[in-house]
Amino acid sequence: MDPPSEEPLGRSPVIGPQGTFFLGRFWFLRLLGLVYLVAFGGMLRDGVALIGEDGLLPATVWMADALESLGGPWEATQRAPSLFWWTGFSDGGLVAVCLLGVVLSLVVLAGFANVPMLLALWALYFSVVTVGQRWFHFGWESQLLETTLLACTLAPLWDGRPWRGRPSRLGVVLGWWLSARIMLGAGLIKLRGGECWRELTCLNWHFETQPVPGPLSRLMHGLPTEALAGGVLANHAVELLAPVLIWGPRRLRHAAGLAMVAFQGVLILSGNLSFLNWLTLVPLLLLFDDEAGVWGRMRRWVPGGAARAAEVPRGGAMAGADGPAPVRAHTAAIWLYAAVVAWASVPVVVNLLSNEQSMNRSFGALRVVNTYGAFGSVGERRFEIVIEGTADEDAVGGWREFAFRAKPGAVDHRPPWITPWHHRLDWLAWFAGLEAARGRGLRREAWVAHLAWKLLEGDDGARALMAPGCAAGQTGHCNPFPDAPPRWVRVRLFEYAFADVARTQPDDLGDWEVGRWWRRRERGLVFPPLSLESEELREFLRGRGWLEAPAP
Repeated sequence: MDPPSEEPLGRSPVIGPQGTFFLGRFWFLRLLGLVYLVAFGGMLRDGVALIGEDGLLPATVWMADALESLGGPWEATQRAPSLFWWTGFSDGGLVAVCLLGVVLSLVVLAGFANVPMLLALWALYFSVVTVGQRWFHFGWESQLLETTLLACTLAPLWDGRPWRGRPSRLGVVLGWWLSARIMLGAGLIKLRGGECWRELTCLNWHFETQPVPGPLSRLMHGLPTEALAGGVLANHAVELLAPVLIWGPRRLRHAAGLAMVAFQGVLILSGNLSFLNWLTLVPLLLLFDDEAGVWGRMRRWVPGGAARAAEVPRGGAMAGADGPAPVRAHTAAIWLYAAVVAWASVPVVVNLLSNEQSMNRSFGALRVVNTYGAFGSVGERRFEIVIEGTADEDAVGGWREFAFRAKPGAVDHRPPWITPWHHRLDWLAWFAGLEAARGRGLRREAWVAHLAWKLLEGDDGARALMAPGCAAGQTGHCNPFPDAPPRWVRVRLFEYAFADVARTQPDDLGDWEVGRWWRRRERGLVFPPLSLESEELREFLRGRGWLEAPAP
């Protein structure tokens, strides 16, 4: 009698990483390469203007203060790792780091990734994040660094071809743990945050008040309240229930994975949340083994070697199951890393269970394990700073508005779709609007004053961070001083709302400026008219180390 055939994976009740994960690893590493390409590419474009020697928040000034308080490069490295503590910081050094990051990202995206290459990307990006100051105070910076260390458990040690070396199942489990923490952190912070998440009303405002809306945001904002309430329920189900199902039988894990992947797709379409959602997709791909139907026609885009390694015969045994396992040293390193993750996860789990839960927090200098979350509260009104300039000698009239690249400005300008690109200036301008609306000035977003100064100077870097200059006769979403800087600059605060959304349209539009996409009304003055001769502005910049004191 013939022995019974092995039960196909599709019917297996076994809980755990059954089968192989060649396809999951292939797309995991390719998507990680894309995220790094976007991250380094954005800094190659904007880095010098943001943190360069003459940037809005010069890294040299921050590093000098940090070294004075910490005591030296070694002490600074232990608290905030960066290669720049040892090489010194310069504009050329920053450009070189970003260029090398772009090259390595392209290699990973093209299909070659090994452990040394991934560690190089990790070290380079960590170096920039450390000195990036306010521009890098986002949870996805730590998430990218943590995901890269996870990638080192999945990629081959030396031979970076995608079909070389069977992916470590322990690495796969660590990927599940990262996916679960990301989703649970976001879900729990909402339940403990604004009441609107519990009342199912947060989506009544989220699409309008999120940092950088996209072209579909107004359409979603105008959905009936019942549909938006259903969206909140779906959000809770995906972020609170699906992560638990990861640890269930294979079919439940696949269902949970599909729900979470689809959820990230909706978030990508509904707004411009930088590369956050693209990065969150990376570990989610590890929820699907090589036999999962989700791969479908995607197999034809995989190189032949990797595709053959992931082939599934009718009996259910994985063709790549007998492929070369990680070398002994790499296996030992993976187990050591898993032990570190287990130990470092203790405060993260305590934080997740705490009623005082923090989101986007690191519990160690190397950011090996972090806690995540987003939109614990949702504002009901949108506030934006608007920077204006005039060439009028007395600052009486002729005010014209500087436009940012992506955030709301001119009421007739359609919100762009820029994800996964991260326009860091636009994001912090959104935070500046929130801070100004509280009536306490701009303390945390003090860079706005430096931006005003640089626009007065006609600084090329500052102008490059904004929308392109206006052509002859052009108005609206552009910078109106492309050739000569203004004599005066001021900053006003406006409240914005989507135009022509019946559900939220006010009865009286008398004090609103109404356009095709937005309506807005002024809520006050953040900075009065300032010029290069404004001594108060000069003293503020000198106090921050952003402007040299005059020669005696």
